[in-house]
Amino acid sequence: MDYTRLLQHTHSLLKKKKGQSRRQIIRFTNPSEFQRFQHTLQRMQPSYQTLEQIHPLGLIHSFLFPLHPSIPIDQLPVKIKAESDRKAMVHDLPRSDKNRPSKRNIPWGIQHIKAPAAWKTAKGEGVKIAVIDTGINYYHPDLKQAVQKGFNVLHRYQLPVDDNGHGTHIAGTIAASSASDGMTGVAPHAHIYPVKAFDYHGSAYISDIIMGLEWCISQKMDIINMSFGMKEHSESLQYAIRKAADAGCIIVASSGNDGNKNDIDYPAKFPETISVSATNKDRRIAKFSNRSKAVNIYAPGDKIQSTWLREGYFQLSGTSMATAHVSGVIALLLSIKPSLTMRQVRVRLKRTSLPLNMKTKKPLSGEIQALRAVRYGRKRKQKRK
Repeated sequence: MDYTRLLQHTHSLLKKKKGQSRRQIIRFTNPSEFQRFQHTLQRMQPSYQTLEQIHPLGLIHSFLFPLHPSIPIDQLPVKIKAESDRKAMVHDLPRSDKNRPSKRNIPWGIQHIKAPAAWKTAKGEGVKIAVIDTGINYYHPDLKQAVQKGFNVLHRYQLPVDDNGHGTHIAGTIAASSASDGMTGVAPHAHIYPVKAFDYHGSAYISDIIMGLEWCISQKMDIINMSFGMKEHSESLQYAIRKAADAGCIIVASSGNDGNKNDIDYPAKFPETISVSATNKDRRIAKFSNRSKAVNIYAPGDKIQSTWLREGYFQLSGTSMATAHVSGVIALLLSIKPSLTMRQVRVRLKRTSLPLNMKTKKPLSGEIQALRAVRYGRKRKQKRK
């Protein structure tokens, strides 16, 4: 098909700033048609400069349009799917300067899941963890050993520097390491690759998350931490996550902080992820945490201290924080056995979890335990001998 007319019309709308301003993800179900459209777009861009605002999302054979083309998509002779480029938000609760902790070292959640005892066997050596979030504080002394260059989706030629704090907090729980009085994370020898798709306000477009996932696949990430969510299903995001899972990435996602008892947010709701909900110090489900039968594992998420902007530390609550604990434990497992698949990891985490303290009917999943998870692998090897 010749896409010249569609692109000319889009150029006219962009030039006049007319049409719907909603960003749209236009996905081609036929890869050859995606390539044909891309070739036409590249050919026309020198003459129609506004078309530079259309960006390819190669991972899912799609293009990001800055507005909705007024030509009805369903009338085109090829099968194309259109989806609004909605936003996701990081999963943490409202912040207060009053909750800055005075103690550091090993936070309660990391001690609670017995990660320090697991360090005799594994510390996450060589495991590559992408944190799709608000970036990272490159200058925090507890993160210098772990942090790698990463990728800035929002500003391609800049480092993914954190201007919000959430990404730095997640990274600290996963892999902080300090030789003095600083903080130590769950997997202190793992490598953190920050992927900045979220802005100062902690929000990101689906298209930016997809671009981040494409980078993760190209860089062969072992784990992708997704401490964010949205209420509505996104076919484009699920397709991208499925591509990442097929490439061997283990994707860990937070369930959300609305206190829902029978529902969780996307992308944790997707079967291609390991979904995480939050617990408190009493091994009970945190009041703010979403939960449902779809939750794969629970982890500490209430009043969690971790690294912050500048050289500081901060206390946050949310399923985001619980997800970081789980990503860290998975890093410990992969450093022992890199060949573990997402399904195998999910099964192992469930089998080695501890039951929650519940007065009512207990959930299908328990709370993660790093030491039990690591020992589980060792015991099985000994039995085979």
